Amino acid sequence: MAGGSYNVGHDAARQYDGRITGFVIITCLVAAMGGLIFGYDIGISGGVTSMEPFLKKFFPSVLHKMNNDSGDENEYCKFDSQLLTLFTSSLYLAALVACFFASVVTRTFGRKFSMFFGGVVFLIGAILNAIAGNIEMLIIGRLLLGVGVGFANQSVPVYLSEMAPPKIRGALNIGFQMAITIGILFANLVNYWTNSIEGGYGWRISLGLAAVPAILMTVGSIFLPETPNSLLERGHSEKAKQMLRKIRGIDHVDEEFQDLYDASEAAKQVEHPWRNITMPRYRPQLVISLLIPFFQQLTGINVIMFYAPVLFKTLGFGSDASLMSAVITGVVNVVATLVSVFCVDKFGRRILFLEGGAQMFICQIGTGIVLGLKFGVNGKGNLSEGWADFVLFLICAYVAAFAWSWGPLGWLVPSEISPLEVRSAGQAINVSVNMFFTFMIGQAFLSMLCHMKFGLFFFFAGFVLIMSLYIFFFLPETKGVPIEEMHVVWEEHWFWNKYMNMEDNHGSSGASTSAKPV
Repeated sequence: MAGGSYNVGHDAARQYDGRITGFVIITCLVAAMGGLIFGYDIGISGGVTSMEPFLKKFFPSVLHKMNNDSGDENEYCKFDSQLLTLFTSSLYLAALVACFFASVVTRTFGRKFSMFFGGVVFLIGAILNAIAGNIEMLIIGRLLLGVGVGFANQSVPVYLSEMAPPKIRGALNIGFQMAITIGILFANLVNYWTNSIEGGYGWRISLGLAAVPAILMTVGSIFLPETPNSLLERGHSEKAKQMLRKIRGIDHVDEEFQDLYDASEAAKQVEHPWRNITMPRYRPQLVISLLIPFFQQLTGINVIMFYAPVLFKTLGFGSDASLMSAVITGVVNVVATLVSVFCVDKFGRRILFLEGGAQMFICQIGTGIVLGLKFGVNGKGNLSEGWADFVLFLICAYVAAFAWSWGPLGWLVPSEISPLEVRSAGQAINVSVNMFFTFMIGQAFLSMLCHMKFGLFFFFAGFVLIMSLYIFFFLPETKGVPIEEMHVVWEEHWFWNKYMNMEDNHGSSGASTSAKPV
C-alpha cells in the first residue's frame, strides 16, 4: 500500500468541453423532486406513530403502555410493538421488491417513465393511507408507497448522474438527497401542525399530504427530457446527440458522444446485466453497490429520522416537544445537506465520508453514555432540561454529519461508478440493499431499543468506525471524472486494479471482452 494510493489521479480520464447550462440545472432540479416522496415518508411515519388518535385506532396496546404512569414501565420499551414497526417498515420491503422490476423498466422504457410510474403508484398509496379504516388497508397503502419509492430511488439518481456535467455532477446529484431532507422537514412541520387539530383526524391529513410530492414528481416527469445515455441505450442516436448538445450548451460534442456511443454499443452486447456484474472486472462496482447502502443504514440514521418523535418522547419530551425536536433535526438535516452540495465537487467524496464518520462516531458514543448514566439498564429515570437539551444537541450534530456525508454520498457514489452495460443492475443492487436493511433495522429498532437500551448507540457507533475504515482503504476519489471514463479510477487503485485486468470466463453471456472499457 504505497502512500497516496487511495486518492487516484484523474489525469488519464478524458475531460469534455461544455458549459453549465440553465436547462440542465432546471432539469436536474425537477428530477430531484423524486426524493421528496422518500423524504416525506421517512419524516411522516415517526410523527404519526406518536399521535394518540392514530395509536388508539390502530395500535391501542401501544397507547396503553405509553400512558402507563405507574412507574413500572421500562422507558426503553414503551413503543415496542412488531405491528407498529411493520407499519413503518413494510414500505421498504415493497421498495426492495419493486426496485428489481424498476431496473428492467428503467433500462427498457427510460428513466423518466420509471419516475412517472413511481409517482402514480405512490399517489394511490397516499390516498389509501388517508382514508384507511383498518390496519389491512393501512399496510396495503404502505406497500404501494414502497413501490413508488423503489421506482423513484432506482431512476432518479441515475438520471441525475447521466444529465449532469462531470464538474458539478456531485452537487446536482445531491439534489436528490436535498429533496429527501426537504421532504423530511416538510413532514415534521405537517406533523407538528396536525397533532394540534381537534377531532382526532390530524393523522389522516399527515398521511394524505403525501399526495403532494407524488403529484409534483408525476407531473414533473412528464415534462422532463430523457438522458442521452438512455436514448442511445434504446437506439435513438440522433436524438441522443441533439440532447447532449442541449445539456452541454455547445455544438461540438463529438468526443463525448463517441464515448457514450461506444459505451452504449458495449452495453447492447450484454444480454444478462445481472450475470455480467458478477464478472471480475465489475467487482469494484458490485462490492461498492452492496456495501455503501449496507453501511448507510448501519449508521442508524433512519431510525433517528422515522422514529425521532417516538425517541424523543421515550426520553421524556412531551408530545409537542418531541415533534418540535424532530422539526429541529429536520432543519439541521436540510442546512447540513447544503454543505455537501457546495463541498462535494470542491473537496471530493472521500473527505466528506471520513469527516462525517468521525463526527457521527463521537455523537453516538456521547448519546449512549448520557442515556446509560440517566436511565441505566432498567430504563427507569428521567432527563433534566439541561441533559435533554444536550442529547438533542448530540443528535443534531449526528444528523448534520450524516447529511453532508453518508446521506447524499450513499446515493451519489453508487449511481456514478457503474458503466452503462451494468448501470441499471448496479443501481438496483444499491436500492435493494438500502431498502432491505432499512426494512430490517426499521422493523427491529424499537425492539432493539427495548433490549439493548443505551447500548444500541454503541452498536451503531461500532459500525460507523468499520465503514470509515472501509472508505479510507477501498474507495477511490471520483470527483470530476466523466461518468463513462470512471474505469480509470479502478485501474489506478492499489486494490481494485488487479480485477480490471482479469479475463472473464463467462463465454457468450457477457459483453465482448474486446469492447472498449467504459
